[in-house]
Amino acid sequence: MRNIKAREIQYLLNVNDQVIGDTDLYFNNAPVAELINDESLDWINPLKSNKLDYLLNSKAKVIICDNSIEIPDNIGKEKCLIVVENPKLTFLRIVNAFFLRKVKFGIHETANIHPEGIVSDNCFIGPYTYVGKSTIGENSIIYGHCYIYDGVTIGSNVTIHAGTVIGADGFGYQRNEKGEFEKFPHIGGVEIKDFVEIGANTCIDRGALGNTIIEEGVKIDNLVHIAHNVIIGKHTAVIAHSMVGGSTTIGDYSWVAPSVALRDQIKIGNNTIVGMGAVVTKNIPDDQSWTGSPAKELSEFLAIQKKIKNL
Repeated sequence: MRNIKAREIQYLLNVNDQVIGDTDLYFNNAPVAELINDESLDWINPLKSNKLDYLLNSKAKVIICDNSIEIPDNIGKEKCLIVVENPKLTFLRIVNAFFLRKVKFGIHETANIHPEGIVSDNCFIGPYTYVGKSTIGENSIIYGHCYIYDGVTIGSNVTIHAGTVIGADGFGYQRNEKGEFEKFPHIGGVEIKDFVEIGANTCIDRGALGNTIIEEGVKIDNLVHIAHNVIIGKHTAVIAHSMVGGSTTIGDYSWVAPSVALRDQIKIGNNTIVGMGAVVTKNIPDDQSWTGSPAKELSEFLAIQKKIKNL
């Protein structure tokens, strides 16, 4: 990795950010804390209790920190400090810009695209991936061993990791006069909007009559199941091992923690948090945090736990 001078990152900073010290100081790696050396890029969590001590003792010469640290006057002779509101956010932007391995666009020779499938220019389709009669937008990346059924629309700047299946039939059956199952038809599709990222080995089912919809900026982790006709709102995150039941709606800017189960046909509001392992059986209003099994609003859950503890 080449040496990156501190002055090279200034285009990634906001207007109110400050650079203090020698901007010719450089870094060429961004490791975990235990491996930081004098050629590393380091950052300081604003919640640290000993931020100044950490700053003075870090081996790194280029350090990102927030403005709550009282910076010694002579620090600029030894280090270059990037003073920002959110050090972690600035750190990830720098690492993404300078260290992230870029995918070379193209369709792998083992990938299979249906003759009626539409793959935009500047896309990557990985090895052994199948794309049916569907549409893939600009700058999207679909890694290997994925299966995209017919009737799927994928927007621009979408990333889908290996082994994911999008557009399979949902689980819908009706017992007939003999008590045997007859399958409910799934003739809808899947819409995945721009800037969505979907982890490995995740399944997103097609809609039964309408579409399953994943709105702009949604992030879905590995090993998640999204059932038919689910709608996930903008910039919401659904974390590993979660299951979202059919026809459930999740609002914008919400957080569904690992191993959550959301039953079918419920509504999760905007700006909500669903805690780890929660089993949600009813609607959650906007701006609330719920957890537990069955899930309850956080203050109610904590009150119950306190009563149980005092029995």
